[in-house]
Amino acid sequence: MKQPRGRAVLALSLALLLSLLLVFALGCLAPTPITNPTTSPAPTATAPPRNIILIGWDGAQRNHVKESLSRGELPNLKKLSSEGALVAIDIYRVTDTKAGWTQILTGYEPEVTGVFSNGRYQPIPRGYTVFERLEEFFGARDFVTAAVIGKKANLGADPGEPYYNTKNGMDVFINGLNDDEKVGSKALELLEQYKDKPFFFFIHFAEVDARGHAFGENSKEYDDTLISADGWTGNIVQKLKELNLYDKTLIYITADHGFDEGLQSHTDAPYVFLATNDPMVVRRGQRADITPTILDRFGLDLSKIEPPLDGHPLTRPYEAPRW
Repeated sequence: MKQPRGRAVLALSLALLLSLLLVFALGCLAPTPITNPTTSPAPTATAPPRNIILIGWDGAQRNHVKESLSRGELPNLKKLSSEGALVAIDIYRVTDTKAGWTQILTGYEPEVTGVFSNGRYQPIPRGYTVFERLEEFFGARDFVTAAVIGKKANLGADPGEPYYNTKNGMDVFINGLNDDEKVGSKALELLEQYKDKPFFFFIHFAEVDARGHAFGENSKEYDDTLISADGWTGNIVQKLKELNLYDKTLIYITADHGFDEGLQSHTDAPYVFLATNDPMVVRRGQRADITPTILDRFGLDLSKIEPPLDGHPLTRPYEAPRW
C-alpha cells in the first residue's frame, strides 16, 4: 500500500522540478529589455570638449522661439537641442544688451564688472571674461579665442567701453558687422583658419534684436530673422562637420534678453533660453550661469577662480551660495 504512494510523491516532485527548470530556461531566452533613451539618466561625466562655440541670438524671446520651433521654422535649433538640452534662462537684472552679454561672458553680477546697463557701465576688469580665463588656462599659443559680433555700440571695445580691456587678450575681436550674413561668413572663415587649434568662439547675430525694435516682436520681420539666425547656426554646424570637428565641439545658443510681448522694446523681457548639444546640461538657470558652464566643461577648477563666480554650472544641480 505504501509503494504506490511513494511513486506518486516521486512523480510529483519530478514534475515540479521540470516545471521550475522550464521557467528558468524560458527566462533565459526572454529578450533583454531596451532602455528608453529619453528616460535614461544623463552621463555623470564625459571628456572635456576640444572646442566650444557660444552663439548669440540677440533679443530672441523665449516664447517666440517656442512658437517658431512648433511651426518647424528652426530645424537646426531643434536638431542641436535634441542631442543635448533646451532649457529656460531667466533674467533677474536689467534686460538690455550691455548688461546681458557682460553677465553671459563673465559669470558675474554687475557689482563685480561695473556693467549695470546700456547707460551705466565701465570696462570689464582685466582677466574677468571667459576669453581671458581660457587664454590663461590653456596658454595663448595653444588655444584660440575669437569674437565675431554683429553689434558695435553695446558690445564695444573703445576706451571706456565694456570690452576695452578684453580685446587685447584675445586672438580675434571683431564687432559692428551688423548683418547676420557678414557675421556668419566671417565666422566660417575663422573656423577654417583656426581649425588646427582648440578654440572658443563667440558668434553674435544681431538682426533679431534690430528687427524687433524696428517692427515689433510679433512681426513677420522678427520671425524671419529668427529663421536667419537658425540658418546660420546650421551653416556653422555643417562647417564643423566638414572640418571633422563637430564631434569634438560643444555649441551653446542663448540670448541676452527677450522682447516685450508684441512691442518694439525689451524694458521688461526676462525670458530667454539655452539650446545646446551638450548632454551634461541638466537644469535651467540665469545668464551668469553660462560662463561657469563653459569653464567647467573645459576642465577649469571653478573653486580657484578669483573673485568667485556669481553663476553656477548648468551641468550640475544648483547649490545655493553660503552666507
